[in-house]
Amino acid sequence: MAQNFINHPSDSLESFLAVWQNDSPYVQVKTSGSTGEPKKMMVEKRRMMESARITCDFLGLKAGDTALLCMPLDYIAGKMMVVRALQRGMKLLEVPPSGHPLANQGVEQRHIDFAAMVPLQVYNSVRVPGELERLKDIRHLIIGGGAVDEALENVLKGFPHAVWSTYGMTETLSHIALRRISGPEASLWYVPFKHVTVSVNEDQCLVIDAPLVCEGKLTTNDIAEIADDGRRFRILGRKDNVICSGGIKIQAEEVERCLRPYIRQPFFITKQKDEKYGEIVVLVIEGKGNKKLDDIFYHALPKYWKPQKIVFVDSLPLTETGKPKRLMSMK
Repeated sequence: MAQNFINHPSDSLESFLAVWQNDSPYVQVKTSGSTGEPKKMMVEKRRMMESARITCDFLGLKAGDTALLCMPLDYIAGKMMVVRALQRGMKLLEVPPSGHPLANQGVEQRHIDFAAMVPLQVYNSVRVPGELERLKDIRHLIIGGGAVDEALENVLKGFPHAVWSTYGMTETLSHIALRRISGPEASLWYVPFKHVTVSVNEDQCLVIDAPLVCEGKLTTNDIAEIADDGRRFRILGRKDNVICSGGIKIQAEEVERCLRPYIRQPFFITKQKDEKYGEIVVLVIEGKGNKKLDDIFYHALPKYWKPQKIVFVDSLPLTETGKPKRLMSMK
């Protein structure tokens, strides 16, 4: 089974393969930790294989294709890349997880048919000419683990091959829906796989029914809008990222979308408890100061969305999978 794997510099891949081939029907994975400490959970191998089959069928991946593994094997995203390669008989090219996966010499002379990356890896890669060309050459690039920035998405729209934003989580064994970013089929709406149905509950949070990969219905913390066709959906933000300030509900991701065209350095919006307002909007931004921020807030945001506190940091706190670590302690 391992003969399809090439260039694996560490023993992490071998360790996972040993677990995959043992007699247990389960694999242990960690959640991403985007809303708290990562948690361990057991998932069924048969459901992982089914998820892999669905993705490979959708993308038209076939035996002999080359898939790039540049994600940590601690998490479901990395594990599922291995399982997809096993399910479809693809060659798996492993490089150490890093912010610049395409800088690795093992990637330079190889055509890659399929790769999965987090937004930070893609963001870094498009800024280095050689890496950008290798990124453009990937036949199917899926991006998960966080939202794709609007500016980055505009760069990816012109790519010659298929670039996809994924929607999913550990509990759904990676993604259950894809959204095309590149080409004429680009859309703001995620399209669930055939076996998946979605709805929203009374809090407007997305509810997923994906029986092939997840037992029972799964209620997420993602506030969503369902299209008129009853299948497609788009994510507006997370329930736990709603800021209740003076009786007004403010979605952190919506504030970020408004500010993004005007702020160049990395930033995100979070919240802090406040005696007067209950909670206040907080901007966490890289740098040591920016005198233009007040003007930006005035022109870009509704009055009650303005950040009441600004926290300057040397680098944004991120989870191990590259998501903003919004639950940070602030003095």
